[in-house]
Amino acid sequence: MKNLKSIALALVVALGTITASAQDKKINTAKSEIEWVGKKVTGEHSGTLDFKDGVLKFKNNKLTGGSFTVNMNSIEVTDLKADEGKEKLEGHLKAADFFGTDKYGTSTLVFTSVKPKSGNVYTVTADLTIKGITKPVTFDLTVNKNSATTSFKVDRTKYGIEYNSGSIFDGLGDRVIYDDFELTVNLQF
Repeated sequence: MKNLKSIALALVVALGTITASAQDKKINTAKSEIEWVGKKVTGEHSGTLDFKDGVLKFKNNKLTGGSFTVNMNSIEVTDLKADEGKEKLEGHLKAADFFGTDKYGTSTLVFTSVKPKSGNVYTVTADLTIKGITKPVTFDLTVNKNSATTSFKVDRTKYGIEYNSGSIFDGLGDRVIYDDFELTVNLQF
């Protein structure tokens, strides 16, 4: 009986250690930011998006997973002023031609694979869902004590966003908008 109690105690201690080594770090949505850049033949536009929520998962201080929800209605254009068409472009980006935020108010990113690359850099593969369409993306994520950063490109046509795409429509001339848009993400937790 004494032996059984010792085994049970050892099991409780072991499980406690395993549980204690796993840690979820919720992002600070007010301090975390997403910057985007969309390019076209005649120039580019840039702006920001806000997180609704997000978490990075760690075990023994190593990144093991994560998931994020982005408020697509928060899309803002930062390179234009009101008298330069800022509101018009924001409205168009929210319209069905682009992100259709009336129907698809959020986008999500869920890590499916995390592999150490070097030091505090991880190669992450994740399922990105935009407009209800989920496709994999891969990027490097640099993790520091209370922050993480990444930059990567997304091909908008894979998510049904085809407006003025030169790879889909002919004869657009200088009205072509390139398929890839760039995201720079700064997570604070």
